[in-house]
Amino acid sequence: RGRLLTKYSTRRAGRCSQMRHTLSVLVQNKPGVLARTAGLFSRRGYNIESLTVGVTENENISRMTIVVAGDDTVVEQVTKQLNKLIEVIKVSDLTKESYVDRELVLIKVTADSSNRGEIMQLVDVFRARIVDVAAKSLIIEVTGDAGKITALIDTLKQFGIKEIVRTGTLALGRGPKVIQSGKE
Repeated sequence: RGRLLTKYSTRRAGRCSQMRHTLSVLVQNKPGVLARTAGLFSRRGYNIESLTVGVTENENISRMTIVVAGDDTVVEQVTKQLNKLIEVIKVSDLTKESYVDRELVLIKVTADSSNRGEIMQLVDVFRARIVDVAAKSLIIEVTGDAGKITALIDTLKQFGIKEIVRTGTLALGRGPKVIQSGKE
C-alpha cells in the first residue's frame, strides 16, 4: 500500500528537520527539458533527492516526479521558478494531498546453499521476488514505498549486498483529482 505523507511523518532520522516534498511536474516532451529543470535546482543550491521522468498518456507531455527536502518557503520558491520555464505546463506539490508513492529496486545479494533458503523466505515476507539466480548471488526485485524498501535493504545487509539500483519515487494523487494540462 502507498504512504499517506504528512508534515509530521516525513522527518527522517539523521537528517535536518526539513520536510520532504513530492512535486509532480507536467512538461512538454521535448529534448533538453530535463536538463533545464535539474539545472534550476542546482543553480539555487537545492538537492534533488529523487527524480523520475516518463511520458504520460499524452505522448507530447512527460511527468516528472521530483522529491526535494525543504521547508514550505523553499518549495514555494522552486515551484515559482519551475512555472517560469516555458516547457513546464503544471506543477503540483503532492505533499499537501493524499497520494500513493512507489519505487522499484533491484538488489544483488550474496547467496549460497547455506543461506539461500533464508533469503527466499525474507523475499516472500516483503512480497518481493527473485528475478535472477546465480551460483553465488540472487537478484531481488521489490516495489513499494521508501519505508518498505529501507526495511528490506537493512534486513538483507547481513547476507552481503553486492549492488543496489533504484528507480526513484513515482507518485500519483489519490481519488478522482488528476493533474493535466489546463484542468484538474
